[in-house]
Amino acid sequence: MPLTPRLGVPAASNTTSAADRVPASQKIGFGLGSFLDMWGHWLYQSLAFHVFNVFLGVAPGLISTALGIKIFVDAVSDALFGWISDNTRSRWGRRRPFILVGGILAGIGLPLMFAVGRGWTDTEYFIFMLVSTSLYVPVMSCFNMPWNSLGAEMTPDYHERTRVMSWKNAIQKIPELAMFVAAQFTTLAIFNDASGKPDILRGAQVYTMILGGIMIVVAVLIFSLTRERYYAKVVAQTKQRVPFKDTLYRTLKNRPFRQMLGTMLAYNMATAMVGLLGYYATVYYVCGGNIVEATKWNSLMGVAGLVSGLIGITFAGWVARRWGKRNALMTVLALGIVAFIGDWFFYNPQLPWLQLFASGGVAFIGAGFWTIYGSAMADVIDHDELGSGQRREGSFAACGSWISKVGLALGNMSSGFVLQYTGFDAKLPAQGDEAIFLIRIFLSGIPIIGLCVALFIVSRYFLTEKRMHEIRAELEARRGTV
Repeated sequence: MPLTPRLGVPAASNTTSAADRVPASQKIGFGLGSFLDMWGHWLYQSLAFHVFNVFLGVAPGLISTALGIKIFVDAVSDALFGWISDNTRSRWGRRRPFILVGGILAGIGLPLMFAVGRGWTDTEYFIFMLVSTSLYVPVMSCFNMPWNSLGAEMTPDYHERTRVMSWKNAIQKIPELAMFVAAQFTTLAIFNDASGKPDILRGAQVYTMILGGIMIVVAVLIFSLTRERYYAKVVAQTKQRVPFKDTLYRTLKNRPFRQMLGTMLAYNMATAMVGLLGYYATVYYVCGGNIVEATKWNSLMGVAGLVSGLIGITFAGWVARRWGKRNALMTVLALGIVAFIGDWFFYNPQLPWLQLFASGGVAFIGAGFWTIYGSAMADVIDHDELGSGQRREGSFAACGSWISKVGLALGNMSSGFVLQYTGFDAKLPAQGDEAIFLIRIFLSGIPIIGLCVALFIVSRYFLTEKRMHEIRAELEARRGTV
């Protein structure tokens, strides 16, 4: 059986040497980046319909179009910052300086995304959304591309990579919970207007100011706690630069990378298209249009998601250690199909507590999926280094982000029109039976189709644990250990 020069263990062993283990402080430092990733990328999208549609009355099609264009802009800026960070050489490394600057600016800019007036026309709100998001997304790219790249260069060990991603996704449950309670926070009585109704816009402005301050502190902590393992021994030794075209063209020539992208794209598009529908199913089906009551359930669903997500991380890691990352991904996707079938039954106005299982199921599969996906992407970069002789984490992060954002853009742009197709009308005091029925059908059916496609693609992924040990042995024989 092939042996790794450093580990001296069989290719199928689960043993990780002490030298390959990442200190807990660095795992925590890397995991803290999920605060900025979640709030800088996804908080706005989670509140956009709540603020602009439900409170300000903007047409859902305009909102989903603005969110879709935002993601296309994001994809372009991600490619730029991934390429820049790959080619940066500094006393602090090539990732950490961007993490610090981008993180601080992202915290400052978050509350400005909701700095709108009242009584504007739909067109004015739409233009504001386009301009504000187009200015903000490059700031997030400055942080996110170097941070994502850093995750792939913290350890060369097959199983330690899964542990790093497990820590990161476990820590991520904290900012995820903050996203679930965001809608409820905006409806607190302290923000009620003179008539006693919730002033959702004011609540959103206060909430994003609080989270923005936390993001600034977290950016400093990430910079202080993390280290770039590959930088001194591999990257800094070469003056060869990564061409900009590599962020798309050459990375896509890597077959296992294409397989992982296809899996992620199918997963992202299917879930993005209906992510909005879960919120509307809670508000208008389970809670009969009572927004305050619905936001309370949303918060409880966030707690259920936190617990289930932690279980999902542990479960996916356990499967990966015993049967490999491909089988772990296939198991998670198969369970995801079961979870979305369950959504038809879990959204029930007679038994509203059942929707905790709906959010819990989605969180379980999502946490497991992204844990194994992130770990597998680090393996893909080793596979690429074997052929290219370069460490191009930024290029792969940028290309992966580009494809991911395109999928999310298509999914999010479709989500508003899917909602409109159901016949939903925010101006009505109660929604018709047909609109509710279609919301429930799409909420379960669309993700099931996407997860089946993802399951087929990942079944053909060939970077097994044995193959990764062989690749590591070849790399270390060529350029030494890290």
